[in-house]
Amino acid sequence: MKNKEISRRAVVMGATSGIGLEVVRELCRRGWQVGIAGRREDVLAKIQAETDGVIARACIDITHADAPDELLHFIADMGGIDLYFHSSGIGYQNPILDTDKELRTVETNALGFTRMVNAAFNYFAQCERLGHIAVISSIARTKGLGAAPAYSATKRYVSHYMECLQQLCAIRHLRHIRLHDIRPGFVRTPLIADGNSYPMQLDASHVARSIVRGIERNRSIITIDWRYRLLVAGWQLIPRWLWVRLPISTAK
Repeated sequence: MKNKEISRRAVVMGATSGIGLEVVRELCRRGWQVGIAGRREDVLAKIQAETDGVIARACIDITHADAPDELLHFIADMGGIDLYFHSSGIGYQNPILDTDKELRTVETNALGFTRMVNAAFNYFAQCERLGHIAVISSIARTKGLGAAPAYSATKRYVSHYMECLQQLCAIRHLRHIRLHDIRPGFVRTPLIADGNSYPMQLDASHVARSIVRGIERNRSIITIDWRYRLLVAGWQLIPRWLWVRLPISTAK
């Protein structure tokens, strides 16, 4: 992604906290013009006031049916974009299998994700401008995690969907669309501030730098960091019959 090839405008969906907020800051440090979107208008306004480079904001809830139209209006108001970054997601440790938590996770991480990424994909397909779509999946997409069923399953869905879209680009000869599946390990954000103890936590600003660097280098899969790359490689060697017998969870 060379500067002379792009106007450096991005929308970050899920920009109010965690990885999304740190990616906003990193993009702005690198000279991007950024539009931020999320559910909390007061937080969005505060971020825009405090961050040079944030040029617009929109209050969008990805679980609403009209969210794709709101995104496209936002993109039009910005004069077009070159990067759609999707960081909206929720997750729970749910060993008692609370159905409401599972369904909320699916609604946001699978249905909401699909709404917004489809809108961004069709936008870039129709306008035929070089465009990047980057999404947060997780190392949790590697294997099913019994302590967080909906979370790990939806992250697998996100990752698999991005692989399908990459093949769809080849089928439709959409060479101008670049897709990025971002797979971080445990990142020190409000998402994991649930009283559980998570190993090998990553600093969110470090993760954001790695993400933006990976996008700029056109990497389709970005696993953060090297420790998690080793961990994932080990997980993939474990056969299913053994994996489902392992008591993998986080500790209180």
